Order: sequence, then structure tokens, then C-alpha cells
Amino acid sequence: MGLLKIAHVPPAAVETSATVLEAVQVMAEEGVGAVAVVENGQLRGIFTERDVMLRVVLRERRPRETRVGDVMTSPAHTTPRDTPAEDALSFMLEHHIRHLPIVDGEGKLLATLSIRNLLEHMVEDLQRELHSLDQYLLNDGPGG
Repeated sequence: MGLLKIAHVPPAAVETSATVLEAVQVMAEEGVGAVAVVENGQLRGIFTERDVMLRVVLRERRPRETRVGDVMTSPAHTTPRDTPAEDALSFMLEHHIRHLPIVDGEGKLLATLSIRNLLEHMVEDLQRELHSLDQYLLNDGPGG
């Protein structure tokens, strides 16, 4: 299954010139823990809840005045849309990231994959597989 069916499409995004407060408002409205940061339609970075804590709150910056472009994580790790879910999970675990922008061949932002959505999807797949195996074993009796 393609990552775009699991990911947040369209991705929550703000311009580099947006304030931290504006970025957090978008995150709250979209129900996500990160926003892609773009400039003229190009991905420039990612701004996450962790960035809010470590680069804004901890450093006592003012959310209404601080530009998200000054406190985002950049460059952001990305993945192509055809990456298998298992590979995306391995990449996210290896790099200790919870949000992964999905890009096309030209680097255009398509979606943002959260590790939570990815794990929920994988658990659903495992549950379906377990149910199928259960049914197979229950139906494999005399005459079955």
C-alpha cells in the first residue's frame, strides 16, 4: 500500500515567514504534531512539537514574534511516495523522527507521514492477517 493512503494529505504547512504561534495554530487545527515549512512552494524544513519545546519555550522566545523559519528543523528528512511502509518505519526509527515529509520525484511536498499513523496502519494489517489465519485454522476440519 502506498504511503499516501496512510499519510496526512494535503500536508499541514506554513511559510517560513509564519510565526511560531501561527504554526502551532495550524498544528492544532489540523490535529497534527508537525507542519512542513515551505517557501515559494518548496520544502525548507519541518516544525514539530519538539521544536516548540526545545527551540522556543526552553530558549524563552516569543511565539508571536519568532519566525518559524528561524526555529524549524532543516533540512528535513524526506522519503519518496513509493517507499514501502516497512522501510519508512525503519528510517524513522533509525533517525529518531516522528514525522516524515513525502515528496515526488522533483522534491514537491505531497504529504506528511506520522509514525503514529504508520504504526496504526501496520497493526491493522497484522490484525487482518491474524484474522485470516484464524479463519483458515477454524475451517480446516473434517471435510473442510
